[in-house]
Amino acid sequence: MKFSALFLLLVSLNTSALAAETESAKLWLEQLSKSLRELNFTTSFVVVKNNQAEPYHWLHGIGENSQELEIFSRLNGPRRDILRQGDIVSYIEPEQEPYSIISQSVQSPIPTIFRGDFSELEDNYRFISVGRSRVLGRVAQLVRIVAKDKYRFSYWLWLDQQTGLLLKMAILTRQGLLLEQIQFTHIEVSEQLSESLVQFQSTELPEIIKLNNQKKNRVLAWKVDWLPQGFAVIKSNQHNLNSHNQGENKAVEFMLFSDGLVEISVYVNLSQENFRAPEYASDGATMVFNHIVQGIEVGIVGDIPLTTAKKIAESIVPATKDNAINNVQRSVREQQDD
Repeated sequence: MKFSALFLLLVSLNTSALAAETESAKLWLEQLSKSLRELNFTTSFVVVKNNQAEPYHWLHGIGENSQELEIFSRLNGPRRDILRQGDIVSYIEPEQEPYSIISQSVQSPIPTIFRGDFSELEDNYRFISVGRSRVLGRVAQLVRIVAKDKYRFSYWLWLDQQTGLLLKMAILTRQGLLLEQIQFTHIEVSEQLSESLVQFQSTELPEIIKLNNQKKNRVLAWKVDWLPQGFAVIKSNQHNLNSHNQGENKAVEFMLFSDGLVEISVYVNLSQENFRAPEYASDGATMVFNHIVQGIEVGIVGDIPLTTAKKIAESIVPATKDNAINNVQRSVREQQDD
């Protein structure tokens, strides 16, 4: 066999193997999504980052009329519970009145897409089924969600072979550096709804609130001129932010972007300073970036590399031909009048 023919054969075999690994990974991810939506389970896990471990307790089940029920509890420090009955999500936090909002998901360490449609990620991530290992005394399938570019991180998931539920998750840089990890310490699946959720489904949740201080349906003064491929805006508004340094409110424009897996928050407001060199800090995979240029303060928060946050911040430009500063000042006057 000639070398060229042998080379083509090897390439073909390698391509077929990769396709098989991808298809296997998709099936496992579909099972994860289905299990998170349909199973009754009680779990405990810890989020490990910066050499610290934060423990959580998570209950999920299907109640009357096929209504999903969830309780997320943070176990260390001040109590913080997140409760969900169908599309009503309630937050119980210290030094704040309990409240509810309309939502299909809870804000937790577990990415929302894990219970959704993973095909939304295919343009920007590769799915690879790697092999089996042992986690929490169970046989686990390792599935990698690998970023296709350098502007985001990759995720490794260890899924329980029996139930498809998540047993472990790791967030890694492109170079393979571990940034953050979720390790489950207990998992129990049952046919019946847990007693805690049986009681919870008859509990009346706090009143649903509306965020009246936000200006939603209007054109913002600023826009993000660059984002990694696949990120789209999912929320934007203008609101007042208490400024302890100045003793007054300041108008802030907020934009939230997502690629389906990762969310990036962008904050833009006027500053009394004309310039401040970039400042940044990381909390596990979460990057917090801030700088001031020509009197405009930009803040970026998200599970993204520093280079991505910096590139986004530097791309902020006026949204229209009108003077952006005048637009923001007008927003301040309107909000003070409300």
